[in-house]
Amino acid sequence: MNVLEHIAATLGRTDEEPNVLLAQEIADTGDAAAVKDLLALLSHEDTEVQGDSIKVLCEIAALRPSLVEEHCEAFGTLLGSQNNRLVWGAMIALDAIAASSPTRVHALLAAITHAANSGSVITRDHAVGIFIQLAARPEYADECLPILLRELGSCPTNQLPMYAEQALERVIDRVNKEPFEKLLVERRDELQKDSRKERIDQVLKKLAAL
Repeated sequence: MNVLEHIAATLGRTDEEPNVLLAQEIADTGDAAAVKDLLALLSHEDTEVQGDSIKVLCEIAALRPSLVEEHCEAFGTLLGSQNNRLVWGAMIALDAIAASSPTRVHALLAAITHAANSGSVITRDHAVGIFIQLAARPEYADECLPILLRELGSCPTNQLPMYAEQALERVIDRVNKEPFEKLLVERRDELQKDSRKERIDQVLKKLAAL
């Protein structure tokens, strides 16, 4: 398959449907060669081609992570790109891969953390998703839980309720709840919207019941 012929930019499309359909086909057929071709297109001179290619790779990662997990290092390299779409696309892919290939993703932890602190909201959202997945694993909990808590301590207030809910669902238990609970109590007054305070209150209520 010539993947360049099927992406949105080549077809003169501005929507993502061609990219999504291409990802589905590659995932369904297990076309590893097409994945490599997409990775090569990430350095194409046309940034629209780059953007479409990372979108297809993100979709493949969500549908069939085993097809892209061996390319974790390539995604890690993209986290330092000047093209923001490549950065957040790489982080989305790594978030999708983390469950099935935690060792590979953990090896990129420094790059992930740096990108989370300097990237877009989408980049940060998926970095937090990675921190949560790694912190939930016993072999990485001691290292990654503090990173997760630092992220919750410095993230924008509009993201805090979502991150807190996700962390509670996947990571927080009776043993490690104290610093998490303390952080949420301290940051609650920063929240300006009552709806966000109510979400934090619900998390605190669940923590109290642990």
